Amino acid sequence: MTDCPLCAPAGDSLWRDDLCRVILVDNPDCPGFCRVILNRHIKEMTDLPASERQRLMTVVFNVEAVLREIVKPDKINLASLGNMTPHLHWHVIPRFADDRYFPDAIWAPPRRPVSPRSVADLRPRLVLALAAGLGPSRE
Repeated sequence: MTDCPLCAPAGDSLWRDDLCRVILVDNPDCPGFCRVILNRHIKEMTDLPASERQRLMTVVFNVEAVLREIVKPDKINLASLGNMTPHLHWHVIPRFADDRYFPDAIWAPPRRPVSPRSVADLRPRLVLALAAGLGPSRE
């Protein structure tokens, strides 16, 4: 699909293999927000062979574990929606009880003014931890 924004390898790539890639989403309200994106244009999880579904979820769960360790959120949200962009991808979103949207989804109207939260040296720490858990990136 030429008009699919997820088909192009854009974004701050943290890790990649032949199946998928992990990017860090530029969202100051949600430090550590990552997206796991399938490298080819597929719409649904059940369109993948079982082995690829399992591998994709291994990546998603590894991203969750890494974010829990490094960012130390109160909760992690996992979402695979694709209503606006029907290209298989997973959102892995660290959540904090005092974040702008909590307890609602980050796509809801904000409940409170922005309270900037940062994690020192987040990107390099995520890159190292993902490579340790998933193997070297194939960029």
